[in-house]
Amino acid sequence: MNTRDASSQPVITSYAKAPARTVSAGGVSYAYRELGPKGGIPVIFFVHLAANLDNWDPRIIDPIAKNHHVIAFDNQGVGASTGQVPDSIEAMANDAYTFIKALGLDKIDVFSFSLGGMVAQALVLKHPGLVRKLVLTGTGPKGGKDMDKVAGTTYYDILRATLTRSDPKEFLFFNRDTAGKRAAKAFVKRLEERTADRDAPIKVKALQTQLQAIKKWGRGTPADLSTITQPTLIANGDNDRMVPSILSEDLHRRISGSEMIIYPDSGHGGIFQFHDKFAPVAAEFLAR
Repeated sequence: MNTRDASSQPVITSYAKAPARTVSAGGVSYAYRELGPKGGIPVIFFVHLAANLDNWDPRIIDPIAKNHHVIAFDNQGVGASTGQVPDSIEAMANDAYTFIKALGLDKIDVFSFSLGGMVAQALVLKHPGLVRKLVLTGTGPKGGKDMDKVAGTTYYDILRATLTRSDPKEFLFFNRDTAGKRAAKAFVKRLEERTADRDAPIKVKALQTQLQAIKKWGRGTPADLSTITQPTLIANGDNDRMVPSILSEDLHRRISGSEMIIYPDSGHGGIFQFHDKFAPVAAEFLAR
């Protein structure tokens, strides 16, 4: 594949070096980063609860950006994006749609994780023509069993992390066994590979509003997922404490023709713990 775009600049395929950009729409300035070769259908990355642009694992993004135009963004009120985080998943999906349209895109692939996967589902149900392929990881459907307990688990693990001076993601995303602890430390270290132009941390108020939105989503009326006809790849660890793994199976059952991978002995961050296995599978799925 040609690694130079039309402007004959070398293509950036390292997320650590992806330029920080902004686009304004609907009174909001959206922060985003893009990398990979232009042309073809771009892959939009929908990030998780409490996360900003610095929370994407380069070992997941970089292999996909080798052959795909990748765009990661902060939704309204998150990181360096302006505005307020809305208190419903559907409103977050509307904001994501506004951002995507502001970039002039009319067909995208979606790579989503956790909260991002909920927003992705709401987006594809409302704008089915926009999305070609869907990757849903560490996530679950509206009205899914125990989805409304995410907030309690999150606050508990933030407290545990504070007491041990560690990153809450080490508790929330990984098992507390030897392999899990090792994977957690490695993951947190990888998130620090970008040194210049880091994103603004998420505000406590924004996190609280995101948690309210997840609770609402968890208690909402289940959507009809049989209308999702896009090729869909679902992945998780087998021991997800945040968004129970059984919800991935629920999604798989309800989205016709979907594919599912459950990684053994891993939690919410199973795709990060097994990035060496998952990244090539995701890249192959998107390239098909």
